[in-house]
Amino acid sequence: MSLFRTVFSLFTLLQFISATSAEQTVQTLELNPDIINPRIPPSPKSLSTNKKFEGSSNLVDLKYHMGPVLSNSPINVYIIWYGKWAKRQQSPIRDFLHSISPSSASSAAASANTQTVSDWWKTVSLYTDQTGANVSSNLIVAGEYSDHRYSRGTHLTRLSVQQVIANGVKKAPFPVDHKNGIYLILTSEDVTMQDYCRAVCGFHYFTFPSLVGYTLPYAWIGNSGKQCPEVCAYPFALPAYMSGGGLAALKPPNGDVGIDGMISVIGHELAELSSNPLINAWYAGGDPTAPTEIGDLCEGLYGTGGGGGYTGQVMRDRSGKTFNMYGKNGRKFLVQWIWSPVLKACVGPNALD
Repeated sequence: MSLFRTVFSLFTLLQFISATSAEQTVQTLELNPDIINPRIPPSPKSLSTNKKFEGSSNLVDLKYHMGPVLSNSPINVYIIWYGKWAKRQQSPIRDFLHSISPSSASSAAASANTQTVSDWWKTVSLYTDQTGANVSSNLIVAGEYSDHRYSRGTHLTRLSVQQVIANGVKKAPFPVDHKNGIYLILTSEDVTMQDYCRAVCGFHYFTFPSLVGYTLPYAWIGNSGKQCPEVCAYPFALPAYMSGGGLAALKPPNGDVGIDGMISVIGHELAELSSNPLINAWYAGGDPTAPTEIGDLCEGLYGTGGGGGYTGQVMRDRSGKTFNMYGKNGRKFLVQWIWSPVLKACVGPNALD
């Protein structure tokens, strides 16, 4: 099922390895003299016909299937921290979530006329339901619960993760929020998940009344810092066979490969959960059990020139940390782009033109 972030295909990897043998260049973004592009390969010729938006195509058959989107405002996010979490790991994730609403945009970034997480979410808010109501631009963290005792053990399945939610709504001060709520289960780096690393880095779905008592949209994302960073925390970690020849992993903006990789997957899943909460709204393909959603269409794209294994042109500060958007409390994040239903292309706030 394409309800999750997938690993790169063999074809994409071959493109990546082949392309890195080309001469590399350094380009400068005229946003701030302290911000430069990391060393990246030039854009593939296949993308040169459309330099404005990467991944654009008239062949993508993204359709609306008459289901609801998360249009009620605000979207209330209820976080379940499953396993052992340090405060330093939680803080960047909270700041990312708090940065989605326009009122939470970083004042420093706004004054510098730079790109913010809330600008990135504007693409998600373009999606509407059959009444014309847009996905809400207002998202708040409405509650948190720590399941530090591993109520369902250190290995979860797609069914047992729903029992984690059931435990949360019974024992935590969480309401059963049918109208505005979504539930975000974040597992620590020592927790394994069915198909984790092999096929998924995160996924979203909805709970079954037989297990939880209610139908509630949810997403699961795991910390891949120790288990498979080269798969789920790319491009902050690379597979061993990709190293060499001048190719290097990018430096994570918040100093934690697992957490920074996790934040991009959280963004991916939140975008899809908001536009397709019950798997009957926005997706491409004829099979609802394996939909291609608005995050899947832009997998691996973070900036202009992206594709074929390239992140695209993103920014790097003087400490070498790589990012493409700003958030609350001066945070920087590297989050993948999202498919726009208007431009019919993958777009992000850091697009160069």
